[in-house]
Amino acid sequence: MSVPEHVPAGLVRDFSYWTAPGMAPERGGDPQGALAGLHDGPPVFYAPNNTYDGHGTWVFVRAEDQRRVLQDAETFSSHRRLFEQALGEDLPTIPLEIDPPEHGAYRSLLNPLLSPKRVMAMETANRARAVELIEGLKDRSRCEVMQGFAFPFAVGVFLEFLGLPQSRRDEFLGWADKQFHGTPEERGEAIRTVVGFMRELVALRRREPADDFMTFVVQATVNGQPMSDREAVGMGALLFVAGLDTVAAAIGFNFRYLAETPEEQARLRGDPAAIVLAVEELLRAFPTVLMTRIASHDTEFDGIFIKAGDRVSCPSMVANRDPAEFECPNRIDLTRENNRHVAFAYGPHRCLGSHLARRELVIAMEEWLARIPSFRIAEGTAPLTYGGHVFGIDDLELAWGEKAVAA
Repeated sequence: MSVPEHVPAGLVRDFSYWTAPGMAPERGGDPQGALAGLHDGPPVFYAPNNTYDGHGTWVFVRAEDQRRVLQDAETFSSHRRLFEQALGEDLPTIPLEIDPPEHGAYRSLLNPLLSPKRVMAMETANRARAVELIEGLKDRSRCEVMQGFAFPFAVGVFLEFLGLPQSRRDEFLGWADKQFHGTPEERGEAIRTVVGFMRELVALRRREPADDFMTFVVQATVNGQPMSDREAVGMGALLFVAGLDTVAAAIGFNFRYLAETPEEQARLRGDPAAIVLAVEELLRAFPTVLMTRIASHDTEFDGIFIKAGDRVSCPSMVANRDPAEFECPNRIDLTRENNRHVAFAYGPHRCLGSHLARRELVIAMEEWLARIPSFRIAEGTAPLTYGGHVFGIDDLELAWGEKAVAA
């Protein structure tokens, strides 16, 4: 392990979001719950091999400290450039990788497109899409939920938002599968494919405007300047990265929890109005994203020296299990109120698509519970869970009805 000279030995901890106990791919695992144990250690520590490319990070454990970091964009920058290595060029995902004050102009531009009002305008189409997928599954009495429902539903919402035909869903599903679950080479190929597609879409909408997201973007101005192709492509690429795997994974963790708690299933079926509150608690218990920043200058945090260029991570799944923030933090209470979770991050970069993501999760649960009878983890199977930049779940085989018992 390579530890920078400025990091005290007493703050070094052998930890990785990819390989620590509960983080590596595991059948029947609970990666979010596994991280709750970090509260038994120091509030800040340095993990030498804690990124996908082998870099170390400072890990902030307490929710209060994470809020301080995420609110201070001047000290802790989002200028990470997720696509740079795969593309061989600097293409920021906008506005995620743009810091204030420039960030504010982009966010103000995009806010109306993802406002509660706009999200509700998409409700009918998104709900119909969920119903169509579920109706196609319910007579089978068993399905692998991630590929059968969660990803197709999330991709369908993405296509609707971009104004693209649903006939392209399988094509986009293939890109998403490589992007989020492929080998390093496949991930790089998928990134290049998605960016190439966004470039083509930007060029098309400049020639042939339509009533859709990309037309709005290419016709917009930021700080009095027309939107460049590079900026428009960066915005489209962020939608793909941020809006698919995260939502699909959340659906998977939510359905897995309900499959293992038939009494909660029954309660929510009897009181569908309780689903909205339940989704908030499940966001707290099973968040999928950890936030990473880079120190823009030397700074001191509660006596700890952090050097310019150091990476800093704020895992939402740890903050959401903070006993200083939540009573009985490891107990999942679907009636919990005043839920100050940070599943959508905090500060100026708080998730722009949080309203849409919430509605997707609520719609998915409402329509699934309305159409699928009491379901469970299929006998002889166990879902595969894993950590990383986005915590995930695969091979989630659910079964329901008498037919499934004999399957």
